[in-house]
Amino acid sequence: MKYLSLLLFLLLLSSSIHAQTPLTISTEPNAIVWIDDIRRGNTDASGKLSLTKVTPGRHSVRVRATGFKEAAVPLLPGRRMLEVKLVRTTDEAELTFQEAETAREKARDDTSLEKAADLYRQALKLRPAFPAAHVGLARVLMDLNDFKQAHAEIEATRRTRPAYAEASAVEGRIYREEAFSDDAIRSFRRAIREGGGVQPEAYVGLARVLEDKGQYAEAIVEFKKALAQLSDSEPVIYQMIGAAYEKIEKPKEAVAAYEKYLELAPNGSYAAAIRSILNQLKREAAGEQIIP
Repeated sequence: MKYLSLLLFLLLLSSSIHAQTPLTISTEPNAIVWIDDIRRGNTDASGKLSLTKVTPGRHSVRVRATGFKEAAVPLLPGRRMLEVKLVRTTDEAELTFQEAETAREKARDDTSLEKAADLYRQALKLRPAFPAAHVGLARVLMDLNDFKQAHAEIEATRRTRPAYAEASAVEGRIYREEAFSDDAIRSFRRAIREGGGVQPEAYVGLARVLEDKGQYAEAIVEFKKALAQLSDSEPVIYQMIGAAYEKIEKPKEAVAAYEKYLELAPNGSYAAAIRSILNQLKREAAGEQIIP
């Protein structure tokens, strides 16, 4: 049975690889690219982003580059190349929002987070009905542990965009930071509904709450759902899965997850720690009683 469990796990990890096809997106340099609202990376200096794993079917591609108006275009089935032409913008609210997003991503301390928050507030003064800016500000306030104001930004978002999967996912993260597990679960599940089942941030958040509750097997199920949607763009989830398998004493499965992490991120922040425990886990896995 344990061999069967490992086989099913490996099949799940690899099934999306066989079904996925490559895609090259061409647009402005250093542009952020989302597919179905899942961030897939940034274009290079030539304005290209090559993705090796895109699931078949119709998708929506969203592109944002500093100084340009954000654009969303359909990706039709079978396309392997997509050009997205962006138009320059003079919209001060949009430009300030872009500056705020960059500041948030680069922030490393409270001072830089406060700077990002001020930029979001400036964007919202210029355009009060700006849901993405409210969500960005909520993320910053959460990082600053200002949970009350972070919730207020989520509420403001819903006044102009009631069904917003990203906002609900962020709300779930705020509740988890406050240790309100049941509220966090409700928000994450709402995000998943609003996203039509596509909301990896919510699946990961839900898994983390389940871990907090000691429900590691259930958490693994949610982590795997996120993996299926992220196409290996977030190797850290394999580390999370490996750790969860360790908690339920399934060393074979933990080894498989950790080795996948090392394959994708050999120099990642968890790589050294994972390498140090893999030998021990492999010995434990080899010593398991095999039940045919």
